[in-house]
Amino acid sequence: MKIDLHVHSKFSTRPSQWVLQKIGCPESFTDPFRLREIACKKGMAMVTLTDHNTIKGVLEIAHLPDVFISEEVTTYFPEDGCKVHVLVFDISEQQHNEIQRVRFSVFDLVKFLRAEGIVHVIAHPLYSTNDLMNADHFEQLLLLFKNFELNGARDESQNKILKGILAGLGPRDMERLSDKHGIEPAFKEPWKKNLTGGSDDHSSLNIACKYTEVNAARTLKEFLEGVDKGGSLPHGNEATPLTMAYNLYSIAYQFYRKKFALDRYIHKDIFMRFLDNFLSSHNHKSGLKSRIYFFINTHRQTKTPDNTASIKQLLRHETQKLILRDNDFLSMAKLGDTKEANLDEKWFEFVHHISNGTLLHFLNPFMDHLSGANVFDIFSSLGSAGALYSLLAPYFLSFSLFARDREVAEKIRLRFAQNGVPQIQTVDAMNVAHFTDTYYEINGVAATLQQQVVHAKKTKKNLTVITCEDTSHPHVKGVKNFTPIGVHRLPEYPDQKLFYPPFLEMLRFCYREKFTHLHSATPGPIGLAALAVAHILKLPIVGTYHTALPQYAGYLTDDSAIEDLMWKYMLWYYEQMDFVYVPSKSTGDELTAKGLPPEKIRTFPRGVDTERFHPSKKDLQFLQQYVDVGTFKLLYVGRVSREKELPLLVQVFKKLSRSINHISLVVAGDGPYLEEMKKALAGTRCCFTGAVMGDALDKLYASCDLFVFPSTTDTFGNVVLEAQASQLPVIVTNAGGPQENLIPGKTGIVVPAHDGPALTTAVKALIRSPEKLAQMGQAARRYAEGRSFQSAFEKTWKMYEDKEINGATYQDPLAKAV
Repeated sequence: MKIDLHVHSKFSTRPSQWVLQKIGCPESFTDPFRLREIACKKGMAMVTLTDHNTIKGVLEIAHLPDVFISEEVTTYFPEDGCKVHVLVFDISEQQHNEIQRVRFSVFDLVKFLRAEGIVHVIAHPLYSTNDLMNADHFEQLLLLFKNFELNGARDESQNKILKGILAGLGPRDMERLSDKHGIEPAFKEPWKKNLTGGSDDHSSLNIACKYTEVNAARTLKEFLEGVDKGGSLPHGNEATPLTMAYNLYSIAYQFYRKKFALDRYIHKDIFMRFLDNFLSSHNHKSGLKSRIYFFINTHRQTKTPDNTASIKQLLRHETQKLILRDNDFLSMAKLGDTKEANLDEKWFEFVHHISNGTLLHFLNPFMDHLSGANVFDIFSSLGSAGALYSLLAPYFLSFSLFARDREVAEKIRLRFAQNGVPQIQTVDAMNVAHFTDTYYEINGVAATLQQQVVHAKKTKKNLTVITCEDTSHPHVKGVKNFTPIGVHRLPEYPDQKLFYPPFLEMLRFCYREKFTHLHSATPGPIGLAALAVAHILKLPIVGTYHTALPQYAGYLTDDSAIEDLMWKYMLWYYEQMDFVYVPSKSTGDELTAKGLPPEKIRTFPRGVDTERFHPSKKDLQFLQQYVDVGTFKLLYVGRVSREKELPLLVQVFKKLSRSINHISLVVAGDGPYLEEMKKALAGTRCCFTGAVMGDALDKLYASCDLFVFPSTTDTFGNVVLEAQASQLPVIVTNAGGPQENLIPGKTGIVVPAHDGPALTTAVKALIRSPEKLAQMGQAARRYAEGRSFQSAFEKTWKMYEDKEINGATYQDPLAKAV
């Protein structure tokens, strides 16, 4: 005999989800008769309803021979108000009334149920209904209850933890818990627990997705006796956040359909027809008139909405566009074909596509308004995008609740693991997701992340780099590249692109991968996605400040107001982090001076691959394709842009060339200043190699004589360490992070920022002293060997284990994420 022992009808009227509370919607719309019909079609031998603290719904169908009266009772631990739910089966109206009287104490309720001989089950035992559930409460439930539910609306990992704990209990465990809590179990062999299954359906979409079977039972009495004596078997599937969100959309749709009498539009409008087929369990017969309307809707030419279109118009447009190009969705709109499995996945795909298309409609104008500082238009675009994201609230809420459930279950699991209960695994290893908007590019940040992926794989650490780029790349284990929903090119910097990430897809990925820590390497759109994911999934997040974006913005726009605005945004973003990792003390001091709390700042180690960058890579034959190898060879490696102070280097090299005949300059890199720099240095011994990678870059470093890096905006400067590892002395400025990556006077020279004469003098001094140049080169190599990448990576990994991060408290995830 099979029965779904946990189902709700329209008589469950008080929703726990704030999304439904906000619109004044009950938590279910399923009619008791319709519920019974669906359960019977799915093979259930008998039917019951378990509405919250009421039997009104089940009484409507109680006269039918295959129906029995039950309810889901809300009860409390009297000492702190922790709420738990208890399923009670085959009760009378009189028993229901008495249950309502005693239910405010779980101890009084259980005492009454035992006295009456009522079969009862603790529902979703690891679910924290009002955020108060903890390991102490669960231990008491083990002493009070014999029967435990595997809930079909909860996460698979939660049910696995529950099964593991129950299976691992022994007599000594129960004795210990009894002594600890002063509760004597009222049943024999209290360490032996029974399991039931129930769908906990609220929308009619998941009835009997999980159910209980008692093989030998032929009557209800035999069935319930089987449950109480350990003869029950739970079957079916658990839920995911997608399942819960799908149900929330369904309940809200059914609420609005009834409130606004939308039935009259279902056969006339393809949008309404699609929603009804997807979000309700009603069967609509398709008559001639309905088919005519469908034909007209699918063949009507639709105009692309302009910038004044409302959210409603955009959603309708995107829906119709998606339906017409996707055969599965077209079939759903036409036939109501809901027989396929994983409808929650299909609904997610639908919401994901139309929300991305609609959001893109607002994002591009928003970025244009931002570039033009059109304040009122900016707020208009933000308001429209905010309205769209309020429609995605069911997903934000569902992922947040499931993440909270995981957290509660994990803490309870850890309690039992520490107490030696078998079959309980230890806590999973640390699993880090590192969000970045630069991974495939040629720059220091990307190079560091690429090295981290390789080293994490070697040392068997769980690291995944998450990025978003519009070009295809070979799959690399440990790297997840999302296809952007759109791209914005910065008018002041055409080579730089901002990619809009597919947020819902990222959120689902992070939930499925069970990351324990998030790291954001960017305050851009991908970094904002990381921040929202962290708050929704209640994960610790740290951020890296490695690019002086405010200063770059000032350089590119020559507008101090834009630079100030960028600083305000940067401070807002990094204040959301648990910690901010900076690559140098000077960078940390700058952030503190701007107003970032100093207690948030941590200097993290950076290293260099001393095996790759090595003086043995010297190859003058390779170098002669660029310059005369008999000259004194200056080298610059990096982005060719004004913010790197390359106009200053142009002036210095021109001056050096006039007084020193045997000097040359190699500029390795690409960027917006390249053509202008080429013209400025025409007629000199300067060679532009373009972007150089791999072995060619290694040889280039090792084959030159002196590395020059005049930048004042770099927060670290990987190239400075790479040059020293290749046995090149370096010259840097006293602004920014590079000055902290050498030993002044021993491995290189630090000159004042923006000081052309000082830079010229430093270069001349080393040209005139070959012996000192060689000594500096050897010291530079020794210094770099003490800054190995492997050592730096291990130290950074340990920083994730900081107790202050892992013990961080979080505000309401939706309040911070939306």
